[in-house]
Amino acid sequence: MWILVFFDLPTESRKDIKAYALFRKSLIKDGFTMYQESVYVRNCGSMENCNVHVKRVTAMLPQKGSVSIMCITDKQFGDIKVFYGAKEQPPQAPGQQLELF
Repeated sequence: MWILVFFDLPTESRKDIKAYALFRKSLIKDGFTMYQESVYVRNCGSMENCNVHVKRVTAMLPQKGSVSIMCITDKQFGDIKVFYGAKEQPPQAPGQQLELF
């Protein structure tokens, strides 16, 4: 499972910029990586784990701006077509999953 967080936050005042930076740093601290500007992704081992991180993201939402969260499967993430200019690139590889016995 993958969580995708899309956001469009205002950066008009110093307070807005601080809220944007805090939200972005909180995503990174929770294990998200930047996929594109204002799009962060995180690999999760299960839907339950996905729900935990969705709750964490909703708990850190800034007062202003738009934030969207989407959970997709590994297959759906692997089917994403990525282009840099006119040249297609392979999608980001899934993260490693820790196994406990």
